[in-house]
Amino acid sequence: MERRNAWKTYQEEELQELEEISRAYRGFLDQGKTERECIRYIVELAGKHGYRELSEVRKSGKPLKAGDKVYAVNMKKSIAMFRIGEKPLVDGMNILGAHIDSPRMDVKQNPLYEDTELAYLDTHYYGGIKKYQWVTLPLAIHGVVAKKNGEVLELSIGEKEEDPVFCVTDLLIHLAAEQMDKKASKAVEGEQLDVLIGSRPLPDEEKEPVKKRLLQLLKETYGMEEEDFLSAELEIVPAGPARDAGLDGSMVIGYGQDDRVCAYTSLRAMLEMEDTERTACCLLVDKEEIGSVGATGMQSRFFENTVAELMELSGCYSGLNVKRCLAASNMLSSDVSAAFDPGFASAFEKKNAAYFGRGMVFNKFTGSRGKSGSNDANAEYIAKLRGIMDAHNVAYQTAELGKVDVGGGGTIAYILALYGMNVIDSGVAVLNMHAPWEITSKADIYEAYKAYKAFLRDA
Repeated sequence: MERRNAWKTYQEEELQELEEISRAYRGFLDQGKTERECIRYIVELAGKHGYRELSEVRKSGKPLKAGDKVYAVNMKKSIAMFRIGEKPLVDGMNILGAHIDSPRMDVKQNPLYEDTELAYLDTHYYGGIKKYQWVTLPLAIHGVVAKKNGEVLELSIGEKEEDPVFCVTDLLIHLAAEQMDKKASKAVEGEQLDVLIGSRPLPDEEKEPVKKRLLQLLKETYGMEEEDFLSAELEIVPAGPARDAGLDGSMVIGYGQDDRVCAYTSLRAMLEMEDTERTACCLLVDKEEIGSVGATGMQSRFFENTVAELMELSGCYSGLNVKRCLAASNMLSSDVSAAFDPGFASAFEKKNAAYFGRGMVFNKFTGSRGKSGSNDANAEYIAKLRGIMDAHNVAYQTAELGKVDVGGGGTIAYILALYGMNVIDSGVAVLNMHAPWEITSKADIYEAYKAYKAFLRDA
């Protein structure tokens, strides 16, 4: 059951649309390198498309009706968007879910130190990474610093041409014999991922002259004291924009495509959604890379509480109706899949791998090895999705995340499945997943967008 490469099917009009979507997607990657930046981008775009904040609707006292477009934001790191359908909410929704956090390095709360007149920021890596991939790269600092007086400073250093960039250093090959004998997981340790940020000392200063000069710069430029690191959220990410990849320009290379490629295509499908029978929803959340924990992760009650608010404003709230709504819903839990890499073919089972250019991926089996942590979607739901995709001429494929005993991975699907709704994992195949620079196929990005539109309309 080999799937055909989607590039072979496109007409000129489709190729133009594909390129336009890819350009816009690269812009999203550049403007959304943190969860907060993604939410700011999404809220601005949603407002331009007529979406209103749910709390404002509640204050107005006006009930929700079919065609209304609303959203709710959770701590500036997660968002749920809804377009109210003709059918009652108790009949369920069509939900697109994805996550907007990505592997990175986070600056610790007491990070700034000096050693031999070099100044560093101490970091703690976030999510699953190969630590050796993060050395010697140009890095940027993104995030916020919350001060005791309530002021919140937004930082983005390293993206503009005139900005400085930062780096984690590595040992030169001439002295690295011992390092090269280590396992890859030990060649660079987590506590070695400290970011070099300065080397110029403050004149006439004997103790920590470089650190003191940097603190002076922080004070002058941002009004920031050293203790303000205690209430800062600063993320270290690769510096620079997403780019076209390949001589033929058929791919996108950029940071954070896991899972912002699914977040963007879901968002775009949602914004272009017209009137529908069932309420459409786009749910974009934080913390998936570390288990969907915390107040902004999928395991929080944010989504359930927001649905309850939605039903209250629609005049149909009860605790039982919220449960009925969620149980009757259909969802695509959109997260990336591992693209087959012929350079590492032994990690994949070729008949059940995802391939570049063959469209969006459905993954019935997530989890690892004996389906641990899996959401095992049922056959009837998959059959329904096949019918929708074929009816809308969407290229799609099915896959598993590598050979059964090699590894595996999880998504937010199993959490939504707790409500009893139909859920399956879907998304875009990625090369270099969890690396600083990931690669996707423009054809797969385009087909995911088409698939999400078809699902919202017909599921």
